[in-house]
Amino acid sequence: MAPQQSRVRTGRLAVVAATVVASVALASGTGLAAGTVRPAGSPVPTPVTTPPAVTAPSAPSAPSASVAPAVPATTPVPSVPEPQKPVPSRPATATKPTTATMPTPREETPAYGAFLGSGSLGMARIESFSRWLGGADVRVGHTYLPGDHWQDIEGDPRFLDTWARWRREKDDRMLVLNVPLQERNEEGLSDTTVRALLRQGAAGEFDQHFRVLAERLVAAKVPDTVLVLGWEMNGTTYTHRCGPDPEAWKKYWKRIVTVMRSVPGQRFRFDFAPSRGLDAVAWTRCYPGDDTVDIIGMDAYDQPRGLSFDEQVKEPYGLQAQVDFAKAHGKPISYPEWGLFRNGDNPVYMRRMLEWMDQHKPLYNTLTDYCPHGVWECTSHSLSSLVYRSFLFSSASRPIASAASTASAPQPAAIGCPPSALGDWLRHSLGVLPWLRPESWLCAR
Repeated sequence: MAPQQSRVRTGRLAVVAATVVASVALASGTGLAAGTVRPAGSPVPTPVTTPPAVTAPSAPSAPSASVAPAVPATTPVPSVPEPQKPVPSRPATATKPTTATMPTPREETPAYGAFLGSGSLGMARIESFSRWLGGADVRVGHTYLPGDHWQDIEGDPRFLDTWARWRREKDDRMLVLNVPLQERNEEGLSDTTVRALLRQGAAGEFDQHFRVLAERLVAAKVPDTVLVLGWEMNGTTYTHRCGPDPEAWKKYWKRIVTVMRSVPGQRFRFDFAPSRGLDAVAWTRCYPGDDTVDIIGMDAYDQPRGLSFDEQVKEPYGLQAQVDFAKAHGKPISYPEWGLFRNGDNPVYMRRMLEWMDQHKPLYNTLTDYCPHGVWECTSHSLSSLVYRSFLFSSASRPIASAASTASAPQPAAIGCPPSALGDWLRHSLGVLPWLRPESWLCAR
């Protein structure tokens, strides 16, 4: 990832005014179709909060050309009003395989999180992200090991300890760690070179590096880490790609898993996570087998341009194919990376993806929260941000408010609040859940 871009903080009233104008302009239209950012002529929406810029450490690369470029965003420390607290979405139910064990998600909260940066600042941002969601229980921490040198892939103990401390604070938390399978992982090596490296790996020449990583994770007291090995292997971005020799890639994966499971005390789970769709090679050709895979993941971004969510579901090797494949193999699903992309601020995609996950109950999901994918750090996605918050705001256990009590709840006096009819339109057009009053978020408090 490139260094984060800085932003200038704007006044809250200016943000409110711009957001209200954008909302009113949207209200005059007929709604948002998938892939549509806003009606012609309306101003660009401004997010409810604009956090101050804080320089972040370098982070792992984002997906291949079919997914997302790696461009992180600034570190937000948002100060947001306390909206009325809605009912949580239903949680994802974990399926426990026989090969490993993981904390079982509590019934009242889903297992979700966001990628907020790889280093210690990324871990520290989780608390601010939780506050932005009304104190929601963000239980998944997601980070990446660098892929420049083997010593990075072995896991610097200081790097691992930072995330291990966060994981150990609560028993039901989940640490997800993306692990490159080759050094020089983003140097654009030729297929000939990659093929030779895959065959070396399949022959055991790199075993010691993964043994060291496993030993360090166990020593850090996070033996139940979810390991996303060689992610997006069906693309072309990474040296750890599968395409040049799928058979060697599968043997290499099996060898890595066997080595890491041999370390005493481990309870790892291994997540096989291609990018959505065909990409360079069908991801089913890379599947190494049920004995060494615990989770069938997928990195799923809103792309290519103009592709509706229904098409993302039905396309070859798309979302439905993942669900069907996982069911046939008796595995839970996951979404280690997902978010916006080619279609810009797309609240319809955001709502449909959240509903998809609510329906199919992935073991976990982590939104990629830097531009052009995110909804918290990325200030240009205010409508999608509204939808995301409406699903996940205050997902800690609380009494369910009736529609009548929600409607009659007093609203604080404010300047620039949109009329209630606009709030009704927002709820209807953006797919915001009925217990949310989005108009209250657009008011200066």
